[in-house]
Amino acid sequence: MIRAIIIDDESLARELLKDYILEKGGIEIIAECSDGFSGLKAIQEFKPQLLFLDIQMPKLTGFELIELLDIKPEIIFCTAFDQFAIKAFELNAVDYLLKPFSVERFNEAVDKAIKRIERNGLEPDSKIEKLKSHLDESDGEITRIVTKTRNTIVVLPVKQINYIEAQDDYVMIYVNGAHYLKQKTLSYYETHLDSKEFLRVHRSYIIRLDQISRIEPYEKSSFVVILKSGEKVPVSRSGYSRLKEVLDY
Repeated sequence: MIRAIIIDDESLARELLKDYILEKGGIEIIAECSDGFSGLKAIQEFKPQLLFLDIQMPKLTGFELIELLDIKPEIIFCTAFDQFAIKAFELNAVDYLLKPFSVERFNEAVDKAIKRIERNGLEPDSKIEKLKSHLDESDGEITRIVTKTRNTIVVLPVKQINYIEAQDDYVMIYVNGAHYLKQKTLSYYETHLDSKEFLRVHRSYIIRLDQISRIEPYEKSSFVVILKSGEKVPVSRSGYSRLKEVLDY
């Protein structure tokens, strides 16, 4: 029996999946969840081989959940929106089911998943990394950042961010006296944050513009930004030129 978890905020969608799974056979539903938070907890606890994952959910979306995954199950996305379905397909998931879907379409997706699982997943770690990588390269501004500290999930609205600092393959996100480590690049945030609100002022720093208190000269031809919080962020020569242009001074 293949161990599976259903994560979908619509009870009717979960019931339909359970009916199709029962008719298909060979799959054991070890948990069903109505939001991404409880879904992530269930994945960590039960270690499923297969996920039926909705994309647009409250609290934590399907794509945000993927970013936090340590377990590497096969994924069949479920969505009512074409744009998400296309994106999910491009993400190298097993398949996607565009709601409402037929039992025949369901069986087709599940057969693909079974083949992958029987082949031992064909480097499942690599597939999850491809999912995450594609999310990094996708278009669109982000309005929040989801991060995990030990067993706690923290959702950070970008409007609360003071600045972001590069730390090798990670970034440190500074928010109102707290800081959170995230496995992303600074270039990702430079691309996906609103350029009217955030600016890269140094190869290692992005600041939120409305947090600037003042700009002071530093060593040689460099500068430092003093934020309203009192924190100091170095500014390179090119970063200073961008600041002058954006702030029009």
